Amino acid sequence: MPAGQRRAVAGRHLARMRFPPVKKPLPEKDIDRPLGLDGRRQDRHGPRFPLRRGQLAMMLCGLAVVGASAAIALRESPFRTPPQVVVSTPATATAAAEGPREAPAAYPPRDGAGGGGPSIIRVEPPADSPAGAAAGGGVIVVRDPSALGQDLRVAHLPDRALIEDTGIGPLPMRAADGRRPFDVYARPWSGTRGAKVAIVIGGLGVSQTGTQAALATLPPEVTLAFASGGNSLDRWMQAARRQGHEIVMQVPLEPFDYPQVDPGRNTLTVDAAPAENRDRLHWALSRITNYTGVMNYMGGRFVTDEAAMAPFFAELGQRGLMYLDDGSSAKSLAPEMALRQRVPYAAADLAIDGERDRGAILKRLDDAERAARASGQAIAIGSAFDVTVDAVARWVGEAKQRGIEIVPVSALARDPERG
Repeated sequence: MPAGQRRAVAGRHLARMRFPPVKKPLPEKDIDRPLGLDGRRQDRHGPRFPLRRGQLAMMLCGLAVVGASAAIALRESPFRTPPQVVVSTPATATAAAEGPREAPAAYPPRDGAGGGGPSIIRVEPPADSPAGAAAGGGVIVVRDPSALGQDLRVAHLPDRALIEDTGIGPLPMRAADGRRPFDVYARPWSGTRGAKVAIVIGGLGVSQTGTQAALATLPPEVTLAFASGGNSLDRWMQAARRQGHEIVMQVPLEPFDYPQVDPGRNTLTVDAAPAENRDRLHWALSRITNYTGVMNYMGGRFVTDEAAMAPFFAELGQRGLMYLDDGSSAKSLAPEMALRQRVPYAAADLAIDGERDRGAILKRLDDAERAARASGQAIAIGSAFDVTVDAVARWVGEAKQRGIEIVPVSALARDPERG
């Protein structure tokens, strides 16, 4: 068959063939659409929740604040170094220009010992120091009072500038720059207002087991008084100072009915010669170091005799020591003697263990708290009996929770040299 004829036959066959019609796609229904898609093209690799510009700016600001806070926190002592305050007034300049006051009558000095009493010290910083350059010299530098106390890490070591070496042992003395044992060995405290109670526990060193128990139990805010006639005093003093206690030395003074009532070895008496009382006092003072002052042990007769008290207080003033009166004698001349001879002075308001009963001791401590809330401060004294030590330790913890500050006795002393 010719080619043309074949093409004609093929065309007729194709014309007779039927193909199924092409169906148009139906519109997609919402029920058939995948969840979460809105029909628009989705970027499978793009962020699902893109950040807006405002949110991004807030995040960057937050990171900047956190970074700045961390830098300040890690900085050594940030914003905590108080500036040194330099004060110069006409009154202080006049007082300094007047020179030292006349020294009061004191015990006669030992052979070779220097005399001299308390005086007003003029503080003149070097001209090349910041304070001297700022004010031209002759100024008084005022610092934080708590900075005068010893660092507790070395508080058991005596300051050599405050020691007079003698044949009987070390005696406290004023340093060449005017510092006193009362200043240097004082325990620091907050210096804030509010109800303050000082508690002094005496008789340390008399009983070895009692002393050990007291040091293990009493909080460091409690002041400890060492009996000059005790044993191993230097050992106990160092332990007390390492734990942060302020300490005083108990000096035996003549009571009524002496010698039937005997305070102990080397008691200072009314009838003894001044040189003899001086030697007895020096013996007591040489027993330990690092104390802020002395406290009478008995002394009902001695503290009422002006001839005996005058040289005694003059010696304390020359050596820069505080006098703590146990408050047992209403006729004590200590307040006027301290003012006259410029001795820091404190007096106990009450004794807490006249009755050795736990409940009675706690009641007396509550009395001290009421007195402190009424007048701002109170001083309570007791002895190192087991029942007293346990009661004081319990009461101190509770009193601090009630807002009472337990302070060293030096914090409540009146100091004529500070005005």
